[in-house]
Amino acid sequence: MPDGREPTTVNVIGSIAEIEAAEWDACAGAENPFCRHGFLSAMEDSGSVNAETGWMPRHLAVRDEAGGLIAAAPLYLKSHSYGEYVFDWGWAEAYERAGGRYYPKLLSAIPFTPATGRRLLVRDDITDAVKDDLADALAAAMIKLARRLGVSSLHVTFPTEAEWKRLGKHGLLLRTGQQFHWHNRGYESFDDFLADLNSRKRKAIRKERAAVAKHGLHIRALSGADITEAHWDAFYRFYRDTSDKKWGASYLNREFFSLLGERMGESVVLIIAEDGDRPVAGALNLAGRDTLFGRNWGSEADYKFLHFEACYYQAIDYAIAHRLEWVEAGAQGPHKVQRGYLPRLTYSAHWIADPGLKSAVEHFIAGERREIDYQMKMILARSPFRQDQC
Repeated sequence: MPDGREPTTVNVIGSIAEIEAAEWDACAGAENPFCRHGFLSAMEDSGSVNAETGWMPRHLAVRDEAGGLIAAAPLYLKSHSYGEYVFDWGWAEAYERAGGRYYPKLLSAIPFTPATGRRLLVRDDITDAVKDDLADALAAAMIKLARRLGVSSLHVTFPTEAEWKRLGKHGLLLRTGQQFHWHNRGYESFDDFLADLNSRKRKAIRKERAAVAKHGLHIRALSGADITEAHWDAFYRFYRDTSDKKWGASYLNREFFSLLGERMGESVVLIIAEDGDRPVAGALNLAGRDTLFGRNWGSEADYKFLHFEACYYQAIDYAIAHRLEWVEAGAQGPHKVQRGYLPRLTYSAHWIADPGLKSAVEHFIAGERREIDYQMKMILARSPFRQDQC
């Protein structure tokens, strides 16, 4: 194992299947389910992620002298910017109008998943000094690979704040975004949470939940072996219907969901709404160590307020019952604020090869960060929580 003095060799691999699940997960840890081998391999093995879909794996791996994996990073060669949730379409358009070639690019991220988590994965059972060396080696290797491939840029999206700062020391431009997350302040029940809200918002949520109850649906949370292929069939119908209407295309295929249930069923929290024996809507979540991550939603019928119930209120119920500190309900959605989900910074880091494009992006990011800071202050000033709870 490196002691921080000898050089570190970082290898590039073309499939996560080249690494044993236990080895990868020893680096990824248990905090974030999306970083785990089961999630990433389900993406690749299902064919949702490959060269044909514009996500060519170029993961990084570091092994010690005995051949054991001690550090890794998810990394992809991208031929487009779909499925990323940190938008650089404007950068690509401007660069190509100027005669440059923006694609392909390198991206360290979890495909189709706007959830904050580690990107520089280092085993936890080594000294802090060596951890720092290995994280720096991974960051440097990403830049070196970008230069070797001659790509326009390297992007690391939704890293942790500590990784974001580390990447900045390697010369990457630091960008911020915002999402809306729910924080569990030690609540024992949903009513405890409501008690923290101002009267108007408290009444509005109760009204929404009462309206859903009148539909007569049976709503339950399923995990592990309780999720059958029939449930996945139904949820995939919902997912396709919703994603095709909203985005025009579905990123994930049917096989992905079966593999996810097979490999990570204990982390899946599938909220299913049934009308009698017929599933009519569903919300897919994954549970981490202290966070419930909302991912996909779909419905085959229009039930008023059911989206809010299945995606937001059921998630809160689950988090309270399982003592989770956070609910991250995905990207976008200022409408979440009145339901108790407040703004929280997200991070991304960007290495740009062309000096002219880098300068333009740096200027854009500086203005964007000021605007995001302003928006967050304005939103928090209108928090749905009582003043004594803000």
